[in-house]
Amino acid sequence: MTVVLPAHRVATSVVEVRAGQRPLADADVHVEQVRHAFGFGNIGFELLDHLSGEGIAGDADLARLFLDVFDLAILPFYWADFEPTEGRPRTDRLRRAAEWFTAHGVRLKGHPLVWHTLAPDWLLGRSNAGVLQAVRGRIRRDVGGFAGLVDTWDVVNEAVIAPVFDNGDNAVTPLIADVGNIEFVRRAFAEARAANPSVALHVNDFDLSVRYERLVEELLAAGVRIDGIGLQTHMHQGYRGEGRALEAADRFARFGIPLHFTETTLLSGDLMPPDVVDLNDYVRADWPSTPEGEARQADELERHYRTLFGHPAVASITYWGLADRGAWLGAPAGLVRPDGTPKPGYHLLRDLIRGEWWTPPADLRTDAAGRVTVTGVKGDYRLTAPGVEQHVTVG
Repeated sequence: MTVVLPAHRVATSVVEVRAGQRPLADADVHVEQVRHAFGFGNIGFELLDHLSGEGIAGDADLARLFLDVFDLAILPFYWADFEPTEGRPRTDRLRRAAEWFTAHGVRLKGHPLVWHTLAPDWLLGRSNAGVLQAVRGRIRRDVGGFAGLVDTWDVVNEAVIAPVFDNGDNAVTPLIADVGNIEFVRRAFAEARAANPSVALHVNDFDLSVRYERLVEELLAAGVRIDGIGLQTHMHQGYRGEGRALEAADRFARFGIPLHFTETTLLSGDLMPPDVVDLNDYVRADWPSTPEGEARQADELERHYRTLFGHPAVASITYWGLADRGAWLGAPAGLVRPDGTPKPGYHLLRDLIRGEWWTPPADLRTDAAGRVTVTGVKGDYRLTAPGVEQHVTVG
């Protein structure tokens, strides 16, 4: 079968191969891709216990399954969980995970720095000025402390509804309502850039309506540099179809900012009823994966990923959960069953990401000037020859 890749995902680079200080002329060179430019992500939450030495049997296999497909991991910096007691953040646990992923060539994003839903309870009772001071300190500490490991962050999660959120007491909603969400996000971005000037900062929201577009417009008008727009796509109530994904991508592409389809879920069991407004309100004691559901999930994954990989404005897709064990809301949304065996959807993604959309290894020969032309899927490549190992980026 002839594979036709989207033209915008392929590039050609002329590389000078060097042995020490000299070009390696008229020599055989082995070329292999090692990572995509496009981010194929998943959450790293499920591996934290394993990487801190507290895991259970099967976690090592889960880590292998992660690395066999994904090259972007999301680490959980939910403030309430990360720092349940003021002044005692769980830094070491996430640092060990960040170091492990980085050592295995996986890029990282911290999620999130501020989110009203999981603000720590110890902030309650403080003045807005006191809460703002704590927020600024948290951002400086963690963005600066993880610089070089985690250099991409979701800054203020779900800022569209933050000023009016009324589903539980928290100290962040009154603060944002007081200063305004545009000003609050502006300050949070500025604090993060001061802590790490090379950081990439994203907005992220489930509300993909005109309200989110307006938020982005107003942030840009306020001089905020946004490095990525996150579009959440939890689909517990069923696949929304290629048309809706393309419509959202087209609308947000007008900003000229890379789009990141975050928090993607597709179920491999019964779907959540369509009349549920807040997904968190749906409770089910037993929610199994089924053979029919797994076949549907694989089909929908292929349609969703092909659609978004084919859109030039999309820079990454993050699936929200590797395994059913511990999946959000207990739903059968993972790619791996509770017994550790991969579902058809896992194999489908592996065949796409590391197969159809992956440049096969090749043996090339340099010219008299030591140059070789590499054409392939945009990403990072390793070139090797006797006594030579060189890493280059194509595209």
